[in-house]
This record gives sequence, structure tokens and C-alpha cells, in this order.
Amino acid sequence: MFLYTKMRNVAGLTTTDAQKSSDMFAKCRYLDEITHGRGVVFATGTPISNSMTEMYTIQRYLQFDRLQEMGMGHFDCWASRFGETVTALELAPEGTGYRPRTRFARFFNLPELMNLFKEVADIKTADQLNLPTPEVEYHTVASKPTEIQQEMVKELSKRATIVHSGTVDPREDNMLKITSDGRKLGLDQRIIDPMLPDEEGTKVNRCVENILQCWRDGDSQKLTQLVFCDISTPKAAPAVRGKWGPRRNPAERLRWGEGGQRSGAQFSAEPETECSGFRPDEEQEKPFTIYEDIRQKLIAGGMAPEQVAFIHEANTDVQKKELFAKVRSGQVRVLLGSTFKMGAGTNVQDLLFALHDLDCPWRPRDLIQRLGRIKRRGNLNKIVRVYRYVTEGTFDAYLWQTVENKQKFISQIMTSKSPVRSCEDVDEAALSYAEIKALCAGDPRIKERMELDVDVSKLKIMKAAHQNKQYELEDNLIKHFPEQIRQYQGYIEGLETDMKTLAEHPHPTIIKEIPAPAPAAEGQAEGTEPAAPAAVAKEVSQGFAGMVIKGTAYEDRETAGAALLEACKEVKDTEPVMIGSYRGFTMSVSVSLFKHKLALKGEMTHEADLGLDVRGNLLRIDNALEKMPERLAMIKAQLDNLFAQQEAAKAEVGKPFPQEDELRQKSARLAELDALLNIDGGHRHEEQAIAKCARPSVLDGLKRPAQPGSDKKTSKAVGQEL
Repeated sequence: MFLYTKMRNVAGLTTTDAQKSSDMFAKCRYLDEITHGRGVVFATGTPISNSMTEMYTIQRYLQFDRLQEMGMGHFDCWASRFGETVTALELAPEGTGYRPRTRFARFFNLPELMNLFKEVADIKTADQLNLPTPEVEYHTVASKPTEIQQEMVKELSKRATIVHSGTVDPREDNMLKITSDGRKLGLDQRIIDPMLPDEEGTKVNRCVENILQCWRDGDSQKLTQLVFCDISTPKAAPAVRGKWGPRRNPAERLRWGEGGQRSGAQFSAEPETECSGFRPDEEQEKPFTIYEDIRQKLIAGGMAPEQVAFIHEANTDVQKKELFAKVRSGQVRVLLGSTFKMGAGTNVQDLLFALHDLDCPWRPRDLIQRLGRIKRRGNLNKIVRVYRYVTEGTFDAYLWQTVENKQKFISQIMTSKSPVRSCEDVDEAALSYAEIKALCAGDPRIKERMELDVDVSKLKIMKAAHQNKQYELEDNLIKHFPEQIRQYQGYIEGLETDMKTLAEHPHPTIIKEIPAPAPAAEGQAEGTEPAAPAAVAKEVSQGFAGMVIKGTAYEDRETAGAALLEACKEVKDTEPVMIGSYRGFTMSVSVSLFKHKLALKGEMTHEADLGLDVRGNLLRIDNALEKMPERLAMIKAQLDNLFAQQEAAKAEVGKPFPQEDELRQKSARLAELDALLNIDGGHRHEEQAIAKCARPSVLDGLKRPAQPGSDKKTSKAVGQEL
């Protein structure tokens, strides 16, 4: 999908056309036209995978008309409301120097952006769904670097120095190649040179130990495990047969990379096809991979060969289906694969007990997809383990920190809580020269800076939440509480008035005297007059206050109930229709949710549901009126609660952020470390942005007095000079 924008040379914004994206956009627009915007549904667990600008793409797919309505049909309009470009000096990827680079680094108005996005997005997070997923135990396994790894790290530092000096051709070596070699070295030194020794305590060996331990713990239940590794994956054997020539020493191999180049191929020297080292009659040795190394060690530890499998061995959908079925049944106990091949769509969670992240991917989405293989519905284990491995003093620590920084702004969007007002997108964070040297040298200040960066970010979010709470308290004291108090006081006055009205229109009390028959006098002659009754019995009953229906007064309860029922049957509208009065209150009827509701209006409104029973309707109406004292007591309690909240808000408003001193101290230390790590005067990637106000103004240049002899120049010439 072609991105029309005037923003040129902005990192992360590509204006090249992708056919599949354009095709998707055209189909979405067509479906929106024929379904009035209800024909497209996207379902994904990671809508924003790596950069926040991806949200604009999703909004174009799903709410194009809404963006047009709000004047944000073009990316530039969207970006001007929610994003800010920052121009800073950054190290060029080829390592030849520094250059100004413009990229999206800050995003604002996140609450408004999320309100717009949620018109088409139903975001359900794990804390909202509360699905029956297993509890995850995280284990971080840190390994000490070997002596050879330490020497190779120093060699990386030397290479970075040479690249920084500009004395090497970027096609031979650059910062990206150094970063790639650093990732390989952080995984295992044998990836650089398979002839190097396999030393104990490396993270690969510690991973094997954990796999075997989990295998033994779950042997009775045939529990399974996944191992993710994106580096040193299995490769098909080369077509050419033969042996390679002599190998260089480890330092020289790392300096020149694998395959005689700095890129890091599988073999160290170029094939001597025309020299005395190449023997085509002998079969070429199999390339070293971490996958095969782990499999052989697991088999040596007691596992059956058929219990260990690679996802790369399943090349078709049928083969994958068979492999996944074996993992679900426990026939395959350990499955190794990369994020690309074993991430989304791998449903083997039934018996999964442990997951091992042997290396760190580049994108936060990859980690989420990895975790989603085991923390998933259908897993029969209540508690599962996730192991993450890192080699100290290498690129591993920085890679994990980079992914964490990328995840910061994504988490602020994909959350069930209210987003903060602004966040920073660090998707384009790169390794600067100074950071590489300090990291490769094992500088402890790098670790301190990482920890401080996390702490400062958390404190800033806490401070923003505190400030939002203060603003909310101020709003409550100025507007919300007074309005609510006045409203409740009005309710109280209205109910008291209605109660007085109800008391003035009671149902009449009917007293009926029933004479008791006198007993016959003893010895009274037959046919004589009986004696007067000795007593009179009284029967007390409640009468009917009367009801007016459509101008006709009804004094009898049965007749009034029947007239009310007939009047209700004529009402078909949801709007209230006045039909009469009862006990000092006007009556109106409306239809709501296929039921007739009657409202009695005085100072307040009292509602009652109506049915088909004549006497039952009148009883419901009287019950609604008799509940006024109960409603009055409830509103008085709510009013007392409002007064208590108001007093509590007065006590809390104006309080400073309790961790302000800690934030100030850690921010100062973070700035100090940023300055200290700026080694050899090299520029870091977070130099001050070139603000618009600091740029030279063309208008000011036009207002400057003309130089002598310049009065003959035309305005066009002056403009060209400026």
C-alpha cells in the first residue's frame, strides 16, 4: 500500500508500494462500500508488532471513512496530531560517520488516539479475559563468558574502533555486521569457529542441563518442551563436495568473519578449488549448528533420538500436522525451532511444561508469540516454566534491553487501563559506537544505566498517574462534588414533597358495623320480641382513593384497573403518553423492552411495571409510591458518602508526588551516565533534537538590512542567496 506523505527520509516510513498491501486495502474499501463499514474483521494477538506507526495502517484498513471525516485521511495529518518527528545525529549503519536522521520518537494525545482506535478495536487483555491459562514461572539463566568469548569481545571492540575511524570499506565491515557477529558470539563461540572448545558453563550447556532436568521431572506424564533459537538454525548441505583449507585463529576468524568475509558464513576460509587444500574425492564435513549440538547432548543424556525433533524437518503442512500431533501426545518430548517457523500457529500446548528462549529476537512480538505457545488455553499443566538465557559481558544484555524498550510504548497502547498522555517510540534504537565499546569491555555502567532507565520510566509513569489523580481530585472538588450534592439535595426535597402529597391523598378507611346476634333469653316465651344485641362488631377495610383515566374519574377499584389496562393497550410509543392522574400524581405510560411502564410524576418520578392483572397493576402502583421513604433513606446515605469523599479529596489535593526526590536523583544519575558513556567524544544516538524554534528563520533573513551594493539585486536573487 503506497504511503502518500511529504515526510521524506524519515526512518521507519517507506513510500514503496507493496502489491499485497494495496490489494488488501482495495478489498477492504470494497467490502466497506457494500456493507456500510461492517464487512471486515481483523483478529490478531499482536496488532502492533514493532512500531507505533503501524496503527495508522490498521486504521486505514478498518476505519478509512472515519479518518476522512476527521481530516486525517493522509498520514501527515494523522502524524501531526499524534506524533512528533525528531532530528538527531546518529551513527550511519555503514559506520563511516554521523548523519542527521529524522524519525518518529514521541507520541502524544494517546487517550484520544485510543478512543478513536477503539471505535473499531475490541481490545481484550489477559487481565480482562482471565482465561484458564497456566501460571508462568520465569527463570533468567545468566552465564559467565569464557576466556575465548572475552577475547573475541575485545576483537569486536577493535573492529568497532576501525569502523568508527572510517579506514575500512563499509562493504567489508560495518556496524551491522559487528552486531550480527556479537549476537552469534553471545550464543556460542563455536558458531564463530566450530574448532573452538565446548566449555562448561556456557548458556547452551546450561540450557541442555535444564532441558534434561525438566525431561526427568515430567517423564511419568510425558511432558514436553520447546526450545526457541533464531541463530545457527539447521541448513541444507551444500551441493559442492570437498574439504576446506586451513583455518585461521579465532581472533582472525572474528576479525574477518566466516567464509573469508566479515558477514559470518559457516566456514572460515574460501574454498581452495584450484589450490592444494581441496580434495573433491572426500565428502565435505557437516556444518556445525547449535540445533544438532543440543540434540546430540540430549541423546547422550538419556533421551531417545525420536524424542528430539526440529521444526525445520517438517517442510509441508502434512508433515507439520504429524509433528505437532506427536508433540501433543508426548511422543516428541523436545521440539526445537525458530520464531518464524514455530511461532504463530503452533498449537502443541497440551503437555508443554517448559519453554527455553536461547536467544533474544529483535521484535517484542516475537517474544509474545513464543510465550503464547505455552501460556495458552488447553495446557493441562497448572504451572509452567520459561527459561531465558543470557551471556554476561556480551550483546545479550543490550538486546534484551532493546526489546524491553520497544515493548514500553506497545504496552501503553495494548492495555486495559487508561493510557498515559504521551510515550516515546524507541523502535529505531541502535547500538552507538560508545555503547558497543563500553558493552564489549564489560563496563558495569551499562548495566547501571539499563536499570536506571527502567526505574526512571516507571517513576515517570507513576508521576503521570499521580498528576492525573490530582487533576481528577481538583475536578471533583470544583465541579463533580458540588453538582452531585446539589442534585442529591434536590432529590431529597422532591421526595419529601412527594411524600407530603401522598399523605394528603390517602386511601379512605371504610368502617362497617356488623351487629352481633343476641342470645335467646332463658324461659322466653315463643313468639315474643328478642332482646336488643349486647354488642356491635366493626370491620375495617381500605377503600380506593379514585383514579382519573382520560378525563373520566373512577371510584371503584375494579373499574379503574380495567380502564387503566385499556388505556395502556392503546400506547405503542416509547415516549411517555399522559393518561390521567392518581393520588395527586400525573400518570404516563410508555413501552420499554416490550413492556409497559407507568410513571407517576410529582416532584420526582416513580415507576412501576404493568401487567395484565387488573388488581395487580394497582397494587404495583401503590407499592412504587410506598417505597419513597426507602428511596429517601438511600439518597441521604449517598449524600453523606459524597460529603465524606469531598473531605477526603480536600485532604489529598495538592499533595506532591511522594517519590519526586527519587525520580530527580535517578534522572540526574541517568544523565550523568549518558555523558560518561559518550567515550572518545563520539555522539550518542540520543542527542538533543533540532527544535523548530532553533532553526534559522527565512523571514528574519528577509528583515535584515541589506548589505552595501545589494540594492541593485532583485528580490529573486535575494531569495536565492537565502
